[in-house]
Amino acid sequence: MGYTSRALKGISWMGLLRGSTRAITFIRLAILARILTPAQFGVFGIATLLLSFLEILTETGINIFLIQQKDDIRKYFSSAWIVSIVRGCLIALVLILSAPIVVNFFHSPESYSVIILIAFVPFIKGFINPGIIKIQKEIEFQKEFYMRLILFIVDATVAIVVAFITKSAESFAYGLIASAVLEVIFSFVFFKPFPNLSFDLEKVKLIIRRGWWVTLTGIFSYTAENGDNIFVGRMLNISSLGIYQIAYKFSTLPISEITNVVNKVVFPVYSKFSEDKDRLWNAFVKVLATSSILAVLLGAFIFIFAEQIINALLGSMWMEAVPIVKILAFYGILRTIFGNFSPVFLAVHRQDIVAKMTFFRTCALLITIVPLINIYGLIGAGLAALISILVEIPIVLYFSYKVFKK
Repeated sequence: MGYTSRALKGISWMGLLRGSTRAITFIRLAILARILTPAQFGVFGIATLLLSFLEILTETGINIFLIQQKDDIRKYFSSAWIVSIVRGCLIALVLILSAPIVVNFFHSPESYSVIILIAFVPFIKGFINPGIIKIQKEIEFQKEFYMRLILFIVDATVAIVVAFITKSAESFAYGLIASAVLEVIFSFVFFKPFPNLSFDLEKVKLIIRRGWWVTLTGIFSYTAENGDNIFVGRMLNISSLGIYQIAYKFSTLPISEITNVVNKVVFPVYSKFSEDKDRLWNAFVKVLATSSILAVLLGAFIFIFAEQIINALLGSMWMEAVPIVKILAFYGILRTIFGNFSPVFLAVHRQDIVAKMTFFRTCALLITIVPLINIYGLIGAGLAALISILVEIPIVLYFSYKVFKK
């Protein structure tokens, strides 16, 4: 089977997975929004902000490194596993130690227990068998479909059941913990070979050295994608944070899922013929055109029917999110279109370009968000996010020209 056929098959499976998981997400949100309050969503949002930041800060780029490798990747598994375990333990420890500081920063004592619970997630995930990456490298996404769908159903089911019983934001954390435990089990039951507690220092150094730009990109990306959440939670209140995060999910996730699906499939495909620039360019143009059309159509639908979507799925308590959804719909369209460039840069081993373009988006957000929130409140946060992607666009176009100019 050729790369085009394998890519289309992979996109089909990942599209089905994303569609299924997003449907489950919206059902979960619709149910939990009627059990929990916006403030409780904000409490969980604070915990996930901290977890995401630590995961990004300690990102090693192992998966990207293994996909980029042309030789046998099994010789790296044990070293990669050790790095993953150490990273997971470190994240869990920092979460526990920093919980009092974060609680004080956001004036949210309710967040403490959620942060402590959520610390178990990275600790458990650190033990996942690195062999699981073969799904992506070999473009066998039908296996990932079944595995991820089961994990997502378990996460959502546990969260909903615990929420019914406890009426607490901790329900989100229990869902994540259950899913993490099951993922570790799956990684050893269905993927070989098993790693062991031995490592090659040179291989570890190579993985970390190659992952430096991935780590830097992650830090910038985290700030660009979560800076608005941090400032909303700090400058406004926890309820506002909950409303903003829900608005972000409803307006951007359906659109950005297009990029997430396509990029996850095309990155390993691009890596197969990354040295053939003509072939790479032709493949990229086809992907860009298709995903852009889908993004515009879906974004327009979200913009036009924002009020009806929020009212039907969440109820009148969440109607304050509607104008933010409309603004972020444009943000989601642009992120989807220009997000197609990242896997191309990664395929040609130019992680530095992804870091640089994300850096400019981060700077734009940090410069504009405080004055815009002061003037427009929650709507100002959405405007700052939109401005940040507009600033990033010319940077992306410049670097794409540099890569393909020959």
